Amino acid sequence: MKRTHLPLNALRVFDAAARHLSFTRAADELAVTPAAVGQQIRALEDALGVVLFRRTSRGLELTGEAEAGLDSLREGFLRFEESVQAMQAGQSSSNYAIACPREFFAQWLAPRLADFRRENPDVTVQLTADENADFTEANLDLAIRLVEGPGELEGVQLVDGCKVCVSTPDMPEAWISWPTYEASEGANVVLQVSNAGQVLSSALAGIGRAWLPLPLVAEALADGRLVALEEQTECRRAYWLVAPRPQWRQKKVKSLVAFLTAGT
Repeated sequence: MKRTHLPLNALRVFDAAARHLSFTRAADELAVTPAAVGQQIRALEDALGVVLFRRTSRGLELTGEAEAGLDSLREGFLRFEESVQAMQAGQSSSNYAIACPREFFAQWLAPRLADFRRENPDVTVQLTADENADFTEANLDLAIRLVEGPGELEGVQLVDGCKVCVSTPDMPEAWISWPTYEASEGANVVLQVSNAGQVLSSALAGIGRAWLPLPLVAEALADGRLVALEEQTECRRAYWLVAPRPQWRQKKVKSLVAFLTAGT
């Protein structure tokens, strides 16, 4: 019989009935009626082409055919239980695989992970800088992305969508441009880069002014390394914590997400 055709529910009923040698007590264990147990046993006998139980004056007895397969069946159910426990153990694991842009990790996530680890000292984190890494290939639990929404994934927004135009205090007229927040048309663009981390480093070095997400520059604005040239502007892009739906069912993911979003 092919694995896909195995009558697993009927075999589970057979195991219970064989342990109790009673359809009634098996029904109590499985929370069904004795008639339902009898129905499953008859269906299993039809499928296998053997008789599994006989009724005698002493009660229900197993046939030789039933006894021949019972030990292997119970060993199989034990393996099923071990398999389920192994999968559940992965959910409660303290190991996290997270994809996050380097600059957002440095400015926002790292201090929060430090606080999380103080409360959960067994936690370990494997960090991937490519926030667009494939979840399956990289075996990720979560990813943080600067996007307009989670798209086809499940997600929660970590910070408000807000950008600000910044530069060093000497306010150079040159501009740094990048694909997410390009410089205004006609601006004197002296540097084009590909990601926010490069923009932040270039702005701090005094190469030019640029638009950046507020969470990346909040610390530099507070200590005076950068100044805001315009009012903060709300925008659709924000940093989102995203993952495929199955990941959100994991206990460890729920725990971290609740910590990171507390108070938001």
